[in-house]
Amino acid sequence: SSSVLASRTGCWPRPAVSDSAAGAARAGPLRVIRMRTVLLAACVAAVAVTAAAAPKKSPAAPAKPAAPSAPGPADWRAPDPNDVLVIDTNKGRILVEMVPEVAPQHVARMRELAHENFFDGLRFFRVVENFMDQTGDPQNTGQGGSSKPNVPGEFTFRRGSDLNFVVAADQSVAEVGFVKSLPVMSQSMMLAPMTKDQKVSAWGLFCPGVAGMARDDNPDSANSQFFLMRAGYPALEKRYTAFGRVISGMDVVLAIKVGEPVADPQDRMERVRLLADLADKDRPKVRVIDPKGPWFKAEIARARALKGADFSACDVEIPVEVK
Repeated sequence: SSSVLASRTGCWPRPAVSDSAAGAARAGPLRVIRMRTVLLAACVAAVAVTAAAAPKKSPAAPAKPAAPSAPGPADWRAPDPNDVLVIDTNKGRILVEMVPEVAPQHVARMRELAHENFFDGLRFFRVVENFMDQTGDPQNTGQGGSSKPNVPGEFTFRRGSDLNFVVAADQSVAEVGFVKSLPVMSQSMMLAPMTKDQKVSAWGLFCPGVAGMARDDNPDSANSQFFLMRAGYPALEKRYTAFGRVISGMDVVLAIKVGEPVADPQDRMERVRLLADLADKDRPKVRVIDPKGPWFKAEIARARALKGADFSACDVEIPVEVK
């Protein structure tokens, strides 16, 4: 598993590596299976030779499911401008939709710091390929934070029947879906009647583009540092707070200069504002595909048919229009 995403510590995360012990455990059952098949193999050898001589037909490749038709007016939604971070970097603009339904205290902190222009000029001081871009430290080292109190961890949240959760895959005991643009895993709502608050546990999935809060070994030590995922990384789930997702500018996220730490000159956030705080003449018009709409449901069906048992919420892209 990865080590801690550091905020004011010297502990740095690293992509997980394979466990040799786990590999040995997998090899054990494989050897047992081979031992048991020796006698069977001897009995059917002649049949196998005959079958090998017979001509074989290659199975036809399954047809790829067709993409859904173009979204209609009912398929779009306008995100709350108070929930959209507009991050202007030296490489281009990134829009992050924050999801207060999932991490209300972290979203409140990000709004607060954006209102104060706290992030302006801060650098992407640690960027790991196939992992994430980290920023939000006034010291640009991973050791700093704001003067505000730390934010307690919101690694999971309670999902009730009133939450706009769109199911992408029902796995009986768990459900995978979306809250706005954020992919989420949840316990099945069938368990809700058995809980005291009539709700179930749910948590954000760290797919590409998901925005998370950095912290040190203390789970309640998030402050101002945050990161944007360059790739999916499930090991962070239920250990770090996911508070939103990039809805525009993923190409910029991937263009940020890589390094651990990043060599000078480092890429930087030139200005960070809430969409609601921009003047009308400077405010882009943003609309995002609504997970509750028919187009998105058709896209989920297409992705599930394409991926089969390997389907993940990370496989579903959410179109956006920015004008």
